Amino acid sequence: MPRRLLTLIGLALALPGPALAQEATIVSRDVPLAGERTLATASTSARFNLVGLHWRGPGSVQFRTRSTSARWSPWQDAAPEAEDRPDVGTAERARAGAWRLGNPWWVGPSDRIEYRLRGSVRRLRAWFVWSPDSGVPARTLQRAGAPSIVPRKGWNADEQIRRAGPSYASTLRLALVHHTAGANGYTAAQAPAMVRAIQLYHVKGNGWNDIGYNFLVDRFGTVYEGRYGGIEKNVVGAHAEGFNTGSVGVAVLGEYSSLAVTANARTSLAQLLAWRLDLAHVDPASTQSFISGGNARFPAGLPVFLRTVSGHRDTGFTDCPGTALYNLLTSIGGQVAKTGLPKLYAPLVTGAIPGVVRVRAKLSSALPWTIDVYDVSGNAVASSSGSGANVDWSWDARAVLPGSYSYLIRSVESVLPAQGAIGGGTDVALSIAGLAADPETVSPNDDTIADSTTLTYTLSTAANVSVRVIDVLGAEVASIPKTWRRAGEHTLAFDPKPLPDGLFRIELLANATGNRTATAATSLIVTRTLGNVAATRLAFSPNADGRADQISFRFSLAVPAEVKVRILRNGKWVATPFAGPLAAGARKIDWDGSKRIGTLADGPYEAVVEATDPVATSVVSLPFVADSRQPKLRIVQRSPLRIWVSEPSQLTLRFGARRLVYDAKAAGTTRIPNAPRLGLVRVVAWDPAGNRSIPASKR
Repeated sequence: MPRRLLTLIGLALALPGPALAQEATIVSRDVPLAGERTLATASTSARFNLVGLHWRGPGSVQFRTRSTSARWSPWQDAAPEAEDRPDVGTAERARAGAWRLGNPWWVGPSDRIEYRLRGSVRRLRAWFVWSPDSGVPARTLQRAGAPSIVPRKGWNADEQIRRAGPSYASTLRLALVHHTAGANGYTAAQAPAMVRAIQLYHVKGNGWNDIGYNFLVDRFGTVYEGRYGGIEKNVVGAHAEGFNTGSVGVAVLGEYSSLAVTANARTSLAQLLAWRLDLAHVDPASTQSFISGGNARFPAGLPVFLRTVSGHRDTGFTDCPGTALYNLLTSIGGQVAKTGLPKLYAPLVTGAIPGVVRVRAKLSSALPWTIDVYDVSGNAVASSSGSGANVDWSWDARAVLPGSYSYLIRSVESVLPAQGAIGGGTDVALSIAGLAADPETVSPNDDTIADSTTLTYTLSTAANVSVRVIDVLGAEVASIPKTWRRAGEHTLAFDPKPLPDGLFRIELLANATGNRTATAATSLIVTRTLGNVAATRLAFSPNADGRADQISFRFSLAVPAEVKVRILRNGKWVATPFAGPLAAGARKIDWDGSKRIGTLADGPYEAVVEATDPVATSVVSLPFVADSRQPKLRIVQRSPLRIWVSEPSQLTLRFGARRLVYDAKAAGTTRIPNAPRLGLVRVVAWDPAGNRSIPASKR
């Protein structure tokens, strides 16, 4: 492949020097790609210590930087971890647009950069960060069982640049270990500056909401709080595309393709993961099936088999973390599993109140356990105890009043208790709520009325959803392959055209991680008996003046049926123009509203046509309006001709022997195009119901 070499020398014009600012700064510069080799020259140079590259095109970019001591670094690939980013479909992912995002590379104090391009690179943009040393943070957060954690304030996180508040996952299931990128020879004083520089690049450069990682660990064993939202909460990060929701992302500062991970970093990483997974009651030694949210390697909805402590490379096409760190994950996972024992894992509550509620969990060893259930006021309403490694209790709550209840699972004092809401838990129970077909009765006869239906349902948590259609004999007659869906309300269009007339059962099957399944069903009626239902007009004027007093309803019957046509106003019965049997074929029902006993009030109405065959009753509603009022008309100006009407109307204008028709589509004043500017004009307005205005004229 052809190579191009571009050199940037002297960044004084682009970047502030370190003496001018103690805060971290970032600037971007578009790199010309029209053949220039020297892009900028200055007599003095300015420093940067982190660089990230964005480019467009399928090609690749390499770069190297020159330190302030005049030594050039080796050539580096700009984006070794292309899937180190937010999930598809999120706002922070969309902000990057068509740019390919390079990782933030810590290069140490540098003043020059060179680029090397391979393949097609249409645009290139460089982001330069200067993050000055601020000393080793003195303040840390301390949690029982956890290493000391430097809070965001401790590394001078810029809270003003965060683009949005945090998002939270309903549960945390696994840990993903990363490395960052760049030099490993940083000092303890430089480490917090690296974290601050990464935040600045992720937010200002990539357009993300905040720093992508949940935690970071430096080579000295110091742990840093990452993305905002709470170190004990399931904050959704931007570290592993398709696997951000339900995972905690921990990055070790540095690049570990070949260089060894320090003992301090390994120890702190294990302590951090042991504490964080214990909060989530996840067994570090377990493996699981995790459903991908979608990336280049694993399409959305695909179950991926993962260790609870996995590397970023297990979830996508990436070499992160480097081989030296990745090869340690098995032993680190074992160390995590042994840290802080005994522990309580996998609490799961199924059932609802009133009903039978089952509470289950596992202990790392055989221990005594107790389960308590509390009402909304904190009063204990049920309790059970036992001993062993398996916690399992079924509570007969069929006589308990509906309401809000919570559970608490306890063991010996050193075991972190598990608590949650009845029916949920640390691992949210999978359920399908509100499944319905709208409309429930369809008529797939290509008349555009009820030809298809829309299924609506709500998932309690993300899952793969598939659909089966079952006939009255229990045979599957149609299906929709599984599709991955997030938690929340969803709609799904279903075309019943291949189905014969009859009664059917639509079944939804949902599968989520942890072998959770849920089903729901609703009915669907297919009948092609009634079709092509229409009204002859959208408005009529039942005032016995002989104009538009009647409205007709047309429809066709595929087979003989019992038919009823009813007129409703605000849901209440007004009249029944027809009720009785009709043969197959085209039919028309007329209704003269002026002959109804009592005055028919102006306003909106609804004609409901029902056709009952041996299978079901088909129902189609037609809105229309009764309007017996004259439209009002006024000639506002003769030349140019402007006319005011009180409602949408068809205007008939006469200029001597010449006649002009114009549709005034809205109430108000309208200008009449192509109207003669001289002579007498006579105007009459007709509204959609056939009412005629008082004529108006003007010279």
